[in-house]
Amino acid sequence: MKSIQFKFVGEALILAAGLFFGGRAIKQGIVQFKEMDRTVTAKGLSEKEVKADKATWPLKFKELGNDPAELYENIERDTKIVVNFLKSNGLSDEEISLAPPAMVDQQANMSYSSETVRYRYKANCVVTVVTKNVDLVRRLVSKQAELMRQGVTIVGNEYDESSIVSYEFTGLNTIKPEMIAEATKNARKTAERFADDSDSELGKIRTADQGQFSIESRDQNTPWLKNVRVVTTVVYYLKD
Repeated sequence: MKSIQFKFVGEALILAAGLFFGGRAIKQGIVQFKEMDRTVTAKGLSEKEVKADKATWPLKFKELGNDPAELYENIERDTKIVVNFLKSNGLSDEEISLAPPAMVDQQANMSYSSETVRYRYKANCVVTVVTKNVDLVRRLVSKQAELMRQGVTIVGNEYDESSIVSYEFTGLNTIKPEMIAEATKNARKTAERFADDSDSELGKIRTADQGQFSIESRDQNTPWLKNVRVVTTVVYYLKD
């Protein structure tokens, strides 16, 4: 009976020893794997200032009147003045578009007000310029006072985004490769400095994330100048 008990005890000790040394081996294996997988993550920035290559300029004006027929005549007259102003300064028919006037019956909107409206009808009109000639639009914006001398008042303010000239940069694809290369190069420089500080060598790229491009106006006073920005994230292996 004792021999059987000793046999079981011996087998239990052998199993326990096996689990102990096996556990140590597994632990060492995990540690070694982590050491082999040492990496550094670096971000690289690339920024470029560009000039907008597309301008959208809505010229808004309004007409007031009590006689619809007379009102439409005034709309046609003022629209013709605006279009002639644009074309005489170098814009083409393809760059000018006309929207139908938005008519408002102001008496119909007086259900909640007792105020007397002098003019029953109001027409909101807009002539829109879409062009690649950004410099021309900038010049014409400063000359639009000429329209006032001809009886057309362009309306709008800084709080009405639909009345402000918008500038866009559409040539992102032409500068993407150059900017990505620069951002990746800057990321590598950062990773190399880290590797030097940690007495390591920089290895191959493990993963790379190009990141998103952003295009924003340089400032509020020069919306035709844009800042293009991209940040890449690159993970490198480290070697001793």
